[in-house]
Amino acid sequence: MLEKFFRLRDNNTTIRTEVVAGFTTFMTMAYILAVNPNILSAAGMDANAVLIATALASFVGTLLMALLANYPFALAPGMGLNAYFAFTVVIRMGYTWQIALFAVFVEGIIFIILSLTNVREAIFNAIPLTLKAAVSVGIGLFIAFIGLQDAKLIVANESTLVSYQTFKGENFHSIGVGAILALVGVLITAILLAKQVKGGILAGIIITWLLGIICEFAGIYVPNPEIGMYSVIPSGLVSLDFSSFSQTFGALFTQVDFGTVKIGDFIVIMFSFLFVDLFDTLGTLIGVSSKADMLDEDGKLPRIKPALLSDAIATCVGAVFGTSTTTTYVESASGVTAGGRTGLTSLTTACLFLLSVIFSPLFLSIPSFAIAPALIIVGFYMMGSVSRIDFDNMTDAIPAFLCIIAMPLAYSISEGIAVGVISWTLINLLTGKAKEKKISILMYVLTVLFILKYIFL
Repeated sequence: MLEKFFRLRDNNTTIRTEVVAGFTTFMTMAYILAVNPNILSAAGMDANAVLIATALASFVGTLLMALLANYPFALAPGMGLNAYFAFTVVIRMGYTWQIALFAVFVEGIIFIILSLTNVREAIFNAIPLTLKAAVSVGIGLFIAFIGLQDAKLIVANESTLVSYQTFKGENFHSIGVGAILALVGVLITAILLAKQVKGGILAGIIITWLLGIICEFAGIYVPNPEIGMYSVIPSGLVSLDFSSFSQTFGALFTQVDFGTVKIGDFIVIMFSFLFVDLFDTLGTLIGVSSKADMLDEDGKLPRIKPALLSDAIATCVGAVFGTSTTTTYVESASGVTAGGRTGLTSLTTACLFLLSVIFSPLFLSIPSFAIAPALIIVGFYMMGSVSRIDFDNMTDAIPAFLCIIAMPLAYSISEGIAVGVISWTLINLLTGKAKEKKISILMYVLTVLFILKYIFL
């Protein structure tokens, strides 16, 4: 049944490979179950309710991706979008979180319409192959940078903005030990992959986590919640208290005072969600599918419409449950790197998100320093797409380079795409290569929209 529905043989994969890939994707995404409630609670939302909403929205979105599109992509509330929701819309602009959820819901409705009318698919297909390869590389650097930050290997520095961990000082037994364990995890994962061990990335996460548990029992690793270093020993296995979910479920319809909403502000808020979600999703689909060799010879992704539709529906469902914009996750690349090629990977991830509602104490104990090695290694794998860029062709190579470096430095996939599209169109237009490169009308439109975005948003 699984073979027939997901076409495993046609995709040169097996049930075991897909399930391991699904576990790997979930393990690299599980942090959202802890981070999203923490961020949205700053907006006045109940943290436990947000955790349940996050898990359920991720389950529904990822399940839709599995059943409708048969792709190994997972969905969850997007990072960056949740921060904009809490700190800009609610705290700075003064709107209630219920109104912010309603804006997310409206954005999802618009996304459904755009997906059904081929607009999002047309944007995906309009981006040239060179930039698609650059997006994959940029996402790889972005993922690796996130991993380095999560492990506290790369830290903030006033003079140089970022710096390497010093491995000394009063926080050595928390931050320092965690960073060292992350480095050990990278080494272990690299050895496993070099030895061609199946599920090497997932095994690396689990081994690093177990080493952390041993270190905590031995007193070498000392948790310090004030600086974000938590206990890695599970506090329990299950939690069956779901009563808090009623505080956010359907609140965007039942608890909104529309009389306090300024239509101009609402449109700006909604389109900000829309813009970032649109290009983050497209960037993830481009980068991950390119790495997995899922694009056809014209650089198009088969079955992209149901993939985009799954993403759009998940945004609406997530808003009803009580969480910020649900989007396709860049950490899906970890599952693809582990061999995932079909919807069975995302089905596995979806089931784990559903189980996490019950087994939240277990999943929330997975430390960021155990997940970081997987993100760093996935970044390495995605760098391979750089070979598809012709560095002798300056009108292609320079925009590709700008696209690549913008993603980690601006900490945004959508910003990388914007910089890449603007520079590619303008450089080719001003050097007289417009006809040769066959720049589409849509690329001109995107360029103008991106420029206007930087001027007005």
